[in-house]
Amino acid sequence: MKRLVVIFLILIVLLIVWQTGGFALLTLENLKSQQAALTSWRDLHPVGASVAFFFFYVLVTALSIPGAVIMTLAGGALFGLLWGGILISFASALGATLAMLASRYLISDWVRRRFASSIAPIDAGVEKDGSFFLFTLRLIPIFPFFMINLLMGLTRMPAKTFWWVSQLGMLAGTLVFVNAGTQLAKIDSLSGILTFEIFSAFALLGIFPFIARKIVEIVQARKVYDGWKKPKKFDTNLVVIGAGSGGLVSAYIAAAVKAKVTLIEKNQMGGDCLNTGCVPSKALIRSARQAYEMRQAEQFGIQAVEPQVDFPAVMARIKNVIQQIEPHDSIERYTSLGVDVIQGTASIVSPWEVSVTKENGEQHTLSAKSVIIATGARPRIPNIPGLDQVDYLTSDSLWELNELPKRFVVLGGGPIGCELSQAFARLGSEVSIVQRAPHLMPREDQEAQELVEQQFSEEGIVLHLSSTAKEVIVREGQAYLLVEQAGEVVELPFDKLLLALGREANTSGFGLETLGIEARKDGTLDCNGFMQTRFPNVYVCGDVTGPFQFTHVAAHQAWFAAVNALFSGVKRFKVDYRVIPWVTFTDPEVARVGLSESEAVAQNLAYEVTRYGLDDLDRAIADGDDHGFVKVLTVAGKDKILGVTIVGKHSAELLAEFVLAMKYGLGMNKLLGTIHTYPTFSEANKYAAGEWKRAHVSPKIMRWLERFHTWRRS
Repeated sequence: MKRLVVIFLILIVLLIVWQTGGFALLTLENLKSQQAALTSWRDLHPVGASVAFFFFYVLVTALSIPGAVIMTLAGGALFGLLWGGILISFASALGATLAMLASRYLISDWVRRRFASSIAPIDAGVEKDGSFFLFTLRLIPIFPFFMINLLMGLTRMPAKTFWWVSQLGMLAGTLVFVNAGTQLAKIDSLSGILTFEIFSAFALLGIFPFIARKIVEIVQARKVYDGWKKPKKFDTNLVVIGAGSGGLVSAYIAAAVKAKVTLIEKNQMGGDCLNTGCVPSKALIRSARQAYEMRQAEQFGIQAVEPQVDFPAVMARIKNVIQQIEPHDSIERYTSLGVDVIQGTASIVSPWEVSVTKENGEQHTLSAKSVIIATGARPRIPNIPGLDQVDYLTSDSLWELNELPKRFVVLGGGPIGCELSQAFARLGSEVSIVQRAPHLMPREDQEAQELVEQQFSEEGIVLHLSSTAKEVIVREGQAYLLVEQAGEVVELPFDKLLLALGREANTSGFGLETLGIEARKDGTLDCNGFMQTRFPNVYVCGDVTGPFQFTHVAAHQAWFAAVNALFSGVKRFKVDYRVIPWVTFTDPEVARVGLSESEAVAQNLAYEVTRYGLDDLDRAIADGDDHGFVKVLTVAGKDKILGVTIVGKHSAELLAEFVLAMKYGLGMNKLLGTIHTYPTFSEANKYAAGEWKRAHVSPKIMRWLERFHTWRRS
């Protein structure tokens, strides 16, 4: 209501100005005809004329009334270059700031709700470079200043910053028009002021900050290298440290474009994903699902049996799966691709040099044009009293187990904790999950959380939510985890304790301290949008930098890091995080891309939710997997997809269609118009699009169609 009142008052002021002929006054012809009268008035009331002119100028610019140029000319004609320039410089900056604040107050909230996903990157850019770009825009008269005022009001730029940048940026243009005003009698049209020469000068002035900034960047980049001696020649184009997903993709790309690349790995090729993460965990989940399905066989008309789990055989199968996939990431394969693979410990000794110590103790130093750090991450170990008394497990060490733990306590209810908890429960362990948050998988949709929690409870997994691990104690040979829950301390006995509290970046042990590359608050290495560290030739990718610690994101970043490293100075690309999918491979699977409902609410987005339950899907019913849903968030009133959560069987595969749609701007109408094979789970995506379409059919149109068909029958 307050905003409506303000808008109403502004409209009243504009109406009064229009009715009294105020707009007609702000013309060059009128100004020239009234010049003598205005000069006489100024001579009689010098102070009053200055004050009145100042406030009228502020009013014109604050209300974005066309005529600021005429007012500027009038200022030059009445007060001369010096005093007129001072008056108009301050009045224009103040009026522009008031216009910006009015825009922020009146329409900013609505715009932010309506276009939240687009505004977020703009805010980030304004926070980083807003002053620079505003200054540049102010230098070039081709950009309407009133539009700049209104648009900047939609950002979060501080009013103080907007004012002083505008004051400085508009000064040159102001002086040109004030000076023209001193020669008002000689001016026949406004086009005569901005001649080609003057406009070209302004254009050059506008381009100058970009040139200056580039020069500053070059100087800063060189300054960063002060004290370091750059080799005259390089042994290789690229050195990659770490042979996980990020490192392997980086090396592959470099070899594919015929660059000379050296890949250094001190442990196992393939990194965590192959050896202790994605691959072994999915193999374990498959064995666990087989045991679960044997217990559930009765619903398919087959006698259910209690499986006899041979845990050493399960672990042997996992190792066999790893061995079958290993050739994809092997030294032999990458050597055949043209990559020089070295097994040893890397140590960065300069921005261009990496020392390598091989397993046999041999040591040598390589020089490279660029270096990519892809050292990954490791399980986070909490500081819990008494933890050192027990042989705890992490997602790295879990795979050395040769006996199924009877009582298995999992600390952490994120993706790793949930996947492994369900797998061990299905294999026969008594599993308890301790989770500090009120729900499992806190980043996911609330309905997805609740469905997974319900499934876990049905399978006998004990959930300790909103609980905090306080201490580990050992009493008479039995280990206990002390958990504070609802103000009380509960003792959870365990045979094995799994720590699943996330992962922290590997940033030590390979010479980063030598370069002084800083870590963020979360421990990951800082970089810009081109994956560069403070040294422009030193890049990072994968878990060591984040912000998403997924194998596919590491590979995504690796492309940008490798291409930018190899083609710097010619072409570079900024990493794109707009469409990042992920999946938690529990049963039911939880697949996600884009925004969840809670995130949309937090961003004040105007959105709609379309939900399709898998209990209605023919194939899901036939397979006995008719539990779960497809939930799609779209822009209110439009079919543009903001985010998708899919819970159920084959969710990871179903998500791919939505990832493609979001990546290339395809909406729900396009999905609905795509043929999907019957009977498949993929039809769930089409039916979700159909639900969206039904919700957006106009009742009025349907009534007219009914009348039309009634007429056709007559």
